[in-house]
Amino acid sequence: MSTHSLLDIRNLSVEIPTESSTLKAVRGVSLDLKRGETLGIVGESGSGKSMTALAMMSLLPPSARRTAACINFDGDDLMRASERDFAMQVRGQRIGMIFQEPMTSLNPVYTIGRQLKEAMTLHRKVSEATAEARAIFLLEKVGLPDPASRLKQYPHELSGGQRQRVMIAMALMNEPELLIADEPTTALDVTIQAQILRLLRDLQQELGMSMILITHDLGVVSRAADKIAVMYAGDIVETGSTREVLLDPRHPYTQGLLECVPGYRNGSLKRLGSIPGIVPAMTGTIQGCAFASRCSRAVEACRTTTPPSKEVSAERMYVCHDPHETAGGLKAAPAAMSQAAIDPVKPVSTSVLTVDSVSCTFFVRRGLFGKRKPLRAMNNISLEVRKGEVLALVGESGCGKTTLTRTIMGLQQPDSGSVILNGQRIETLPAMQRARMIQPIFQDPYSSLNPRKTIGEIIGKPLAVHKLGSRQEQLAKTYSMMELVGLPRRVFNSYPNQLSGGQRQRAAIGRALIMRPEVVICDEPTSALDVSVQAQILNLLLDLRDELDLTYLFVTHNLSVVQHMADRVAVMYLGDIVECGDRDEVMLNPRHPYTRALMDSALSIAPGEIVPDLGLAGDFPNPMNRPSGCPFHPRCPIAGPVCREQVPGPEMIGTTLVKCWKAQPSSDRPTP
Repeated sequence: MSTHSLLDIRNLSVEIPTESSTLKAVRGVSLDLKRGETLGIVGESGSGKSMTALAMMSLLPPSARRTAACINFDGDDLMRASERDFAMQVRGQRIGMIFQEPMTSLNPVYTIGRQLKEAMTLHRKVSEATAEARAIFLLEKVGLPDPASRLKQYPHELSGGQRQRVMIAMALMNEPELLIADEPTTALDVTIQAQILRLLRDLQQELGMSMILITHDLGVVSRAADKIAVMYAGDIVETGSTREVLLDPRHPYTQGLLECVPGYRNGSLKRLGSIPGIVPAMTGTIQGCAFASRCSRAVEACRTTTPPSKEVSAERMYVCHDPHETAGGLKAAPAAMSQAAIDPVKPVSTSVLTVDSVSCTFFVRRGLFGKRKPLRAMNNISLEVRKGEVLALVGESGCGKTTLTRTIMGLQQPDSGSVILNGQRIETLPAMQRARMIQPIFQDPYSSLNPRKTIGEIIGKPLAVHKLGSRQEQLAKTYSMMELVGLPRRVFNSYPNQLSGGQRQRAAIGRALIMRPEVVICDEPTSALDVSVQAQILNLLLDLRDELDLTYLFVTHNLSVVQHMADRVAVMYLGDIVECGDRDEVMLNPRHPYTRALMDSALSIAPGEIVPDLGLAGDFPNPMNRPSGCPFHPRCPIAGPVCREQVPGPEMIGTTLVKCWKAQPSSDRPTP
């Protein structure tokens, strides 16, 4: 790694005029990046991470005002470059960018090949043949099989991981010196996330690039970045090497973010640390420290005086008034913790929900006159959820998790098998009774809440639909539920767009629980939230579980959340449960090779450790073309002949149910 700085930013600010005020999105940011180095920029939504990157790329809104002492890129001051020079010589040529959502970043009406070739022909004026050869080379480099045929495909024909690989290839078409990756793994499965991070690392080393990685995932940045810059309210509050910042955080905000990460604390405490409040509105003048209103250590000087910059070493700095050394984590008293949170109630053995040999097949038509082909979404699934427990359901996108939850709620009729809720088949229950017994909490609270209804109307609507109590009693229950989920009364008449993401999720939880259901299906309830808000929601769900005697089916791809929340874990692959058992047994001693790959892909905070090679061959298979034998054998690193020919049956190994020929030798199993 060269000691020469490739990028040197001094005093970068971005202001965006609005109708009533001016939004100060970035406030005096200074950064330094050496050749071959990776800088991770972390912080909550609204802290200015993406806006800083867009300012570097000169991709700001037309009304935005960008000022800086300098943006020096390899000796050239980008502040002096004209828009034409920036578009033709810098953006896409010397600096590449991977945007957060590949589906919205790729043009849906153009083929992959056209979009890839355009990135090269526009900047370098090369022939179509040269650009196509480069596109095929890079698609092969990023791990897409049969790259030549991919050029004729459209974005919607590719999976999420494949689209992200195309975005990486597009950013590398002109061999940039700097690659900016804005949340490149946020919407991906954990297995694809690990593959993308390894791919970026390998390409960076091979091409000698520098990289800026923007993310809210501290586990990702701990494995991928050489140094970290922590942003809050448009400014850098702490920076240093990855190891120093994550193992010895100095700023209270950095410490608070780490306390919110499941698995960061030692011990078995079930309650996460949390940061109260939200990132302040970046309008007007901020007096004193921007973090003072959320900081448990704030003193009067924090609210009135701009905090000083404290230099720990040549490349280590933090900005804080706190006169005490704060190494080793947050020193403030932990949040109050109920005894139930410290010693969680063990679920009883009574089954509240049983899925018995359920299968479900859809018929899909390709083209207007194409034949209908079967797609087997669930294949003879059996599952038991015990009263009072949290059962986590994990697996890659497309494995059938959503179809299973829809079937459990009675929204999807299975081909065979049955779902039994409290001893009654789900299809025999009247819709009203079923709604009182089982309720969902959806992934995106903004799209699942009616934007034309107030929060009070949304939470209380189930009571009105089921005609439970008088209007006054319904109102009292609504206020009581709002208090229970931590929503202040003042938001009763507010609309969803007037609430923060965490408040909207609390409203969604309140709506689901106001009927006092026995089973709650949580479908990725924290995936769209910052780590600080995620901690608050997870704490709330555990508290409500203990207080209301709830049972959760928790669908997620975040394995650190599984480790924190679950009593048992069920692993799904291609429409089947391949492993199910107690959380610690499944996560610490996985029997199935797919479970092992999932657990290896979980990126805990481990500075200096590289992203593991999962050993998985290929991508998740098309459910319409199910492989013979074990459905996992085309990707399995230890598959044998029997795996390719025969479907493994379930076997109990200790307390864990496993479907794998090689999970453990057994006398009644064929020799692989």
